[in-house]
Amino acid sequence: MTTVITSGKTVEDAVNQGLAELGVSRDKVEIQVLEQPSKGFLGLFGVKAAKVEVKLLSVPEAVPQPIKPATPEPEIEALLEGVAVHNPYEEAAAFLKEVAAGMGLDVEVHIKKQRDGHIFNISGEDLGMIIGRRGQTLDALQYLTNIVANRYSESFVRIVLDAENFRQRRRKTLEDLAERLAGQAIRTGKEVVLEPMPPLERKVIHAKLQNHPQIKTLSKGEEPNRRVVITLK
Repeated sequence: MTTVITSGKTVEDAVNQGLAELGVSRDKVEIQVLEQPSKGFLGLFGVKAAKVEVKLLSVPEAVPQPIKPATPEPEIEALLEGVAVHNPYEEAAAFLKEVAAGMGLDVEVHIKKQRDGHIFNISGEDLGMIIGRRGQTLDALQYLTNIVANRYSESFVRIVLDAENFRQRRRKTLEDLAERLAGQAIRTGKEVVLEPMPPLERKVIHAKLQNHPQIKTLSKGEEPNRRVVITLK
C-alpha cells in the first residue's frame, strides 16, 4: 500500500491517520488536501470532515522507526489556522455569540460550573430579544446550545441558559401564580387549568403545591400543549 485517503475533524488529524496507516514519518510522504473541514451552518448542519491523500515518496525501510510527533508543516499549519478548539463549552459559547450576532446583538457568555451541569449567563444590551416571550426564545436557544455542546463531548453535558437573572425571576412569578390559583380553587371549589407550559415550568408549579394541605396538582394533554391542573384533594 503506497497511497491512502483518510479523514478527520482537522487536516492534521487526517494526516496523522494516514501516517499511522502507512507506518512512516511525515518526511516520507507527499500530502494533498482533498477537502478542508467545515463546521457547517451554526455548527449544526452541513458539517464536513477534512480529507487528505497521503502518498509514499519511496519504499519505507523494512523496520519502520518509531514516529515522533512532528510540528505541522507550514502549509498544514496555514490550513489549520482559525480552527476552533473542540471544547464543548467553548463551542457552545461561540455558537451563542454567533446567533446573537445574527440578531444584531453583542453579548458576553459567562460560564459557571455547578454540580449537575453548567450555567451560561448571557450579558449585554437588549437581551429581551434573547429571552423572548416568557423565556420561549431562551428555552429554544438552550436546547440548541446543548445539542452543539454534546456534539463535541464524549460524555453527556447539560447547559442551562440565563439572561438578566430571568430564570430566578420567572421561578418567583410561577410560584406566586401557583399560590394565587390554589387560593382560587379553594374559594370556588373548581379546578383551575393553566395555560400550556414547558416541562420545567410545570415542575415549578407542582413543587410549590406538592405539600399543600387542600390542593393537589396534575398534568394533562400532550406536548407542546400539556397543562397543569390545580384541584382540591
